[in-house]
Amino acid sequence: MRRMRIPRPKSLSGLMLMSFTIVAAPLLFAIVNAAVQMNRLSNRSQQLVIHGMQGTRNVQLMFEDIGAMERTARLYQIIGNPDLIDVYAQANGRLSVAANALLGLPLDRESRNDLLELKVESATLLDQMRAFAPNSPKMNGVIGAFPRIADLASQVSNRTNAGIDRELTALQAAAGKAQQKLLWQTLLLVPMTLAAVGLFTFLLGRPIRAIDRAIMELGRGAFSRPIAIRGPSDLEKLAEQLEWLRARLLELAQEKNRFLRHMSHELKTPLANIREGTELLMDGAVGELKSAQREVTAILRENGMKLQRLIENLLSFSAWQAQNVGLEVSEFKLRPLIKSVLENQQLTLVAQRVRLNVQVEDLVPVADRAKLRLILDNLLSNAIKFTPRGGTISLRARGERDQLILDVIDSGPGIPADERVRIFEAFYQGKTPQGGHVKGTGIGLSVVTEFVSAHSGSIEILEADSGGAHFRVRLPMRQPTAPPHVSAYAA
Repeated sequence: MRRMRIPRPKSLSGLMLMSFTIVAAPLLFAIVNAAVQMNRLSNRSQQLVIHGMQGTRNVQLMFEDIGAMERTARLYQIIGNPDLIDVYAQANGRLSVAANALLGLPLDRESRNDLLELKVESATLLDQMRAFAPNSPKMNGVIGAFPRIADLASQVSNRTNAGIDRELTALQAAAGKAQQKLLWQTLLLVPMTLAAVGLFTFLLGRPIRAIDRAIMELGRGAFSRPIAIRGPSDLEKLAEQLEWLRARLLELAQEKNRFLRHMSHELKTPLANIREGTELLMDGAVGELKSAQREVTAILRENGMKLQRLIENLLSFSAWQAQNVGLEVSEFKLRPLIKSVLENQQLTLVAQRVRLNVQVEDLVPVADRAKLRLILDNLLSNAIKFTPRGGTISLRARGERDQLILDVIDSGPGIPADERVRIFEAFYQGKTPQGGHVKGTGIGLSVVTEFVSAHSGSIEILEADSGGAHFRVRLPMRQPTAPPHVSAYAA
């Protein structure tokens, strides 16, 4: 049974549009709902004000008309002027208009009955005034009926005011309820909006973060991990382009490593013959050499050794990058190893008139002897390369707890602060002028870094008191018998 997939936009712009719509929808709903609630309350309050004003005004008119009718009736009883009946009729008409206006308002049943009775009573009194003589006893009954009409108007007024108060109380309750409802909606919409924002931030940020990591790995030279990103189609297309770039860079790196290995092996064979011939000359196998001839032979021997170190660095660097070299751990004494390294550099030290300050404790580390020798040889060669004629190089080795501390300090120009980050990169040679007959390739310190990392150690650059470069290497005194393989391009 196939799993049901939720449809989603294929492009990044479509996903962003959908995210903005979903995030904005609850907010728009809250705004519209609040507007509707406020509009209802506003209309209700407006109607309440209008009804209150109309009720108050018409009740006041009713009291005024009742008073006018009573005064007119009393005058008619005393004076007997027939024109007063017309004045009474006009007041009665105004009273009827006011009563009808009140009947158009939302009143209760009792108030409506009282208003209808009031209209009937006032009309009856008008008919009686027209029928009775001014000074007759029956007019006294007409005059005595006005308190009843005034009581009916008072009851209508009281009920109208009470209705307005009830409506006002209900309006206040409705406003409080609407406010509470809006508050709960806001409290509910805020986490929902934040959740939607977080969800779409994750959906948008995950492929972007994956692309960023892929670019960072490509920048660090880690080409082993394939780039596969799921997300919007345009980001997936970008990931496919990055994958093509990764494959191309990996192919170029492999070609470079093959070239380095082949060229190094090709150079190593004739160089071995040159060095063997030079050693035969130095040993006098073909006859004793004169002083000038011996000096030239010594120069050939010295540069042959430099070329051999460069080729060994290239081979080590290429093999390490090809991920086929591990550590051959053994126990050995440190002093003879350092003495052997110094002897190989002796001719260069004498030629440059560089003084050595060697302080080595009698230590017995467990490590890869050949790689530790190459570490020391490269650090010492780097120090000689930048130390001026007549300068001093300090080589120190000491034990600190379970660590072997190696310090190589020269009296050269030092390493600028802006180059210290890149000084361990392969083929980076820096801006400081180099001396010597054979220039470096820029991989010596890179090889040092790889071999130090392979031993689970560290290398750092410190400030030297002499102003030169101070390299400090920290290595564990004891390595496991089968250390894990370390790759220079591990992601």
